[in-house]
Amino acid sequence: MRLTDYTDYSLRVLLYLAVRGEGLSTIQDISEAYGISKNHLMKVVQRLSELGWVETVRGRNGGLRLAERTRTLTVGEIVRATENDFALVACLPDQDGQRRPCVITPQCRLRNVLEAARHAFLAELDRHTIEEVSGPQGPLAALLGIRPVIPLVPVEPPGDSPVPIA
Repeated sequence: MRLTDYTDYSLRVLLYLAVRGEGLSTIQDISEAYGISKNHLMKVVQRLSELGWVETVRGRNGGLRLAERTRTLTVGEIVRATENDFALVACLPDQDGQRRPCVITPQCRLRNVLEAARHAFLAELDRHTIEEVSGPQGPLAALLGIRPVIPLVPVEPPGDSPVPIA
């Protein structure tokens, strides 16, 4: 079984945003990190936004970030939402429940084996969340060219610090 590029890119976008954390990212950032076309990513991000998995912020300083609930999504849930066909062979039901007839269907054991394999594949994907596959974030961030977000620490202006009493 092979996943479509659309599903691959969807997983990569979610992984990138999970590693990135709180800050906003742009489609350009993700495109450069993975070497993927911005046009393809725009379609993917639009769908991920429609699903509520990615939050988008419009404007000059806008971008996108992972919706909080997305961290607990399983890889299987994402694959099911982005793939359009899990019929490994023509006699298995497609997305619409349709299947092509086959002359050996009444005695075929292969169909059941392939159906079981598909279920096992998706069951394994259901065991892993985006949060889990995005760690450890440091090494992944380095590979993706993501610099760590340094939290701002308030600095006391000079002269406002307490003076020790002798």
